[in-house]
Amino acid sequence: MKHTLSVLVEDEAGVLTRIAGLFARRGFNIESLAVGPAEQSGISRITMIVSGDDRIIEQITKQLYKLINVLKVQDITEVPSVERELMLLKINCNGSAMRSEIIELAHIFRARVVDIGESTLTVEVVGDPGKMVAIIQVLSRFGIREIARTGKVALTRESGVNTEFLKSQPMETSRL
Repeated sequence: MKHTLSVLVEDEAGVLTRIAGLFARRGFNIESLAVGPAEQSGISRITMIVSGDDRIIEQITKQLYKLINVLKVQDITEVPSVERELMLLKINCNGSAMRSEIIELAHIFRARVVDIGESTLTVEVVGDPGKMVAIIQVLSRFGIREIARTGKVALTRESGVNTEFLKSQPMETSRL
């Protein structure tokens, strides 16, 4: 199972190297990694996706807390949260009809065209990981030249609303 870990660390040189080294020594793979400044100056938030059962994630958490500069480790996999990724796609594009079709498909996904070349179109997509997979599938028939993805970033929802749970519920229709 894939787990989303949110790790707060002191923003100092070598912290990410020590974390990556910990994972490498233990034989764990980091599937996605995003790092950036947190809400407090001098603190960074690392959002990582790792595979493993609950026992492995517990072991990883304990090992992370042993590292200096690690302030907080939270497994937010089962916690209601907001998750987003950023992706840039460079797509083959020959002719105005193809260009129009790609732009129309991009708009369906609320993506933005950020560059137009003679034979390519570059699209920026922001959303949850499922959206990324879906737009890749739709646009792959044109030929994707390059993909750059940020990895997932996530914050817990203060409202406590679990959107994944809501997606599985049947919609009520209003009675007028």
